[in-house]
Amino acid sequence: MTDAAAHLHRLIRTIPDFPEPGIQFRDLTPVLADGEAFATVTDALVAPFAGRYDVVAGVEARGFALAAAAAAR
Repeated sequence: MTDAAAHLHRLIRTIPDFPEPGIQFRDLTPVLADGEAFATVTDALVAPFAGRYDVVAGVEARGFALAAAAAAR
């Protein structure tokens, strides 16, 4: 695991049994609040599609933030 990946894993919170028993909710909010981590996620998100898209759409709350960052890249 790279240093960047390890940093992301440390930031992601796991909330057990939410919203119901047996579900492990992964909270990405701390990643979105960390500039370096957010940049790492954005770079990894757009890398496989570099130069192959003209429009980016976000379809839900976190998607809006990630889509805006991807479009800016």
